[in-house]
Amino acid sequence: MQHESVAYQTISGQATAEIEEKKSRFIAHVAHVETEEEALSFLEEVRSAHRMARHNVYAYVLRSADGNGTGGERVRYSDDGEPQKTAGLPTLEVIRHENLTDIIVVVTRYFGGTLLGTGGLVRAYTQATQAGIEAAECVVVSQCVDITIKAPYALYEQVNRLCLQHEAKVVSTDFADEVTLCVRVLNGGQSALVESLVELMRGSSGIQVSEPFDAAF
Repeated sequence: MQHESVAYQTISGQATAEIEEKKSRFIAHVAHVETEEEALSFLEEVRSAHRMARHNVYAYVLRSADGNGTGGERVRYSDDGEPQKTAGLPTLEVIRHENLTDIIVVVTRYFGGTLLGTGGLVRAYTQATQAGIEAAECVVVSQCVDITIKAPYALYEQVNRLCLQHEAKVVSTDFADEVTLCVRVLNGGQSALVESLVELMRGSSGIQVSEPFDAAF
């Protein structure tokens, strides 16, 4: 899947966190999603797991609805029965403040018997969302290129050194008849590294460069 070459912040995987406010439990469920279909599927999972909860408030921000980078950003939120602008919007505002995209946050509330008032609800949903995002692993996704290098053992150290100099990250190393390294660079940085490798290895036969793709870097 390819998007335009723009770095953006998101989270990796899923996370949960819980806070309590006047005996009401607020459980934040956070997930990395890339399409509206994935976002709604995650929402349904949470709803199914928490059928007894009074509210399952949500907000999501996607780079695009279908995950292919076209059609513009997609943003949705719902108060799910809470007073207007006390739940879904505060949840969305935390996502915005953290500058995250391709993310959904669902905050499940189990009512504790005490009304919190509009200010109390805004605070609780804000804090629950913040706790959920803090529990998640935030990553920067950029357009990258993988370079596969087959080199004789005699050149292994020098190849490694070149990769370090060009800020390439080693993805994998395979020691067989020759050493095969797979390294990742930001798109745009591959030309200089390949040029140095060709010079070192006296040819390009052992070097393969992938098409650009999005990955955490």
